[in-house]
Amino acid sequence: MARVESFELDHTKVKAPYVRLAAVEEGEKGDKVAKYDIRFITPNTGAMSTGGMHTLEHLLAGYFRDELDGVIDVSPMGCRTGFYLIKFGVSSLEDIKRAFENSLKKVLETEEVPAANERQCGNYKDHSLEDARQHAKRVLDEGIGIV
Repeated sequence: MARVESFELDHTKVKAPYVRLAAVEEGEKGDKVAKYDIRFITPNTGAMSTGGMHTLEHLLAGYFRDELDGVIDVSPMGCRTGFYLIKFGVSSLEDIKRAFENSLKKVLETEEVPAANERQCGNYKDHSLEDARQHAKRVLDEGIGIV
């Protein structure tokens, strides 16, 4: 099996919430793509509900794009403790942290989940804006670290 960066992270040594540069890939023409670990919950101490995580996925997909140029994707981690932010170019961890904080503040102000309907979402009934807000508030209250 090829090397998988997230399997090399010692999950017993990190405390969420945090942001971390997980990897940088360089294309044949020198283009760089960065992957950031956007962690909400300390590994192996809990997990987000699928509804809350699904709602955060919908919200962060737009809010991170509002905050940062070059966002390719915001993808949930299978362990349900955070997301991967993938973008063109490498941004400072301070810029990623600021974008994360600003995005979470927008989550707290959100009244409706975008694209939460049968036509635009593959599991539109599994959303929880309340859970998403609770996670956003907790992360903002605890403060986001940089790893």
